[in-house]
Amino acid sequence: MTETSGAQPAATTRRDHVTEVRPLTALDGRPLTLVHVRGRRPAHRGPVLVVHGAGVRAELFRPPLRRTFVDALVDEGWDVWLLNWRASIDLDPVPWTLDQAAAYDHPAAVAHVLAATGADRLKAVVHCQGSTSFMMALSAGLLPQVETVVSNAVSLHPVVPRLSTFKLARLAPVVARVMPSLSPAWGDRPAGPLSRLMVWFVRATHPECRNSVCRMVSFTYGSGWPALWSHANLDEATHEWIRGEFAEVPMTFFAQMNRCVRAGQLVAAEHIEGLPRAFAERAPRTDARIVLLAGEDNLCFLAESQQRTYDFLNAHRPGRDTLHLLPGYGHLDVFLGRRAATDTYPLILEELAR
Repeated sequence: MTETSGAQPAATTRRDHVTEVRPLTALDGRPLTLVHVRGRRPAHRGPVLVVHGAGVRAELFRPPLRRTFVDALVDEGWDVWLLNWRASIDLDPVPWTLDQAAAYDHPAAVAHVLAATGADRLKAVVHCQGSTSFMMALSAGLLPQVETVVSNAVSLHPVVPRLSTFKLARLAPVVARVMPSLSPAWGDRPAGPLSRLMVWFVRATHPECRNSVCRMVSFTYGSGWPALWSHANLDEATHEWIRGEFAEVPMTFFAQMNRCVRAGQLVAAEHIEGLPRAFAERAPRTDARIVLLAGEDNLCFLAESQQRTYDFLNAHRPGRDTLHLLPGYGHLDVFLGRRAATDTYPLILEELAR
């Protein structure tokens, strides 16, 4: 069972939202948090769990935009819960695997939200490694209470650019021998001589902007200049804000992703009861409807990633799931883009409401 301690004091956020941070214990005892965001009026649609990627945090979905994705959810009457799972930079850094998040974090979060709201089902919006780990849990049959999942960027079939394949297979193992983790935050605050050397190398090879964290993000997570967004899609305030939104990601993650890319599907990094060795070798053990989003310009995980997962799902359950290709968008600008409120949020809201 999931155990939690008393909720932390609520804090009022912009747009008349109230934010409550609730401690959560993962099924293996790891401390996590859930961020509950409420609007002026009571939610009338039901709970939505929103899950971030690796080396960021729940606040990723509340950039300094006039209208954020959280705003859009609250305005539409959803009961919004943002999960800080073990990859969150708001938690103490630990080496982690996608397996651990799938087996221990997501089931605990779903159970907590359902208990807190009295609902018997919920919907989820999941991004990047929050998506891969959530889809692992879903496919393994660990999340039977989830009825709809909107997955952005990557799910069961990670496909990366050729340069990223080289970095995962050749560079990451070398870095892992001398560093337990990488952090884009080193762009502003190096943590020793090796990180300073890495920052110098990134500055020399990523001249696309003056934001040193933005450049480190591109080196860490993709093959573009930049990799996770188009500069044209970010306003100046958001481009500056990202300096505080990226930190440590353990080399254990890159080792697992290298294995997954080589296998052409998500594979386990360790043996945990209830999880298969590979996650696309059998039909998914869920009746949830799955909506796949893929930015056509994504240089972290190619749009082919979501296309392969859609083909896999459609082969097992024809006509149930949906794939949306998003022209002009990449990886994170789906949520952070200056025009996302009119370009991408309405699509996600429409799918959640179905």
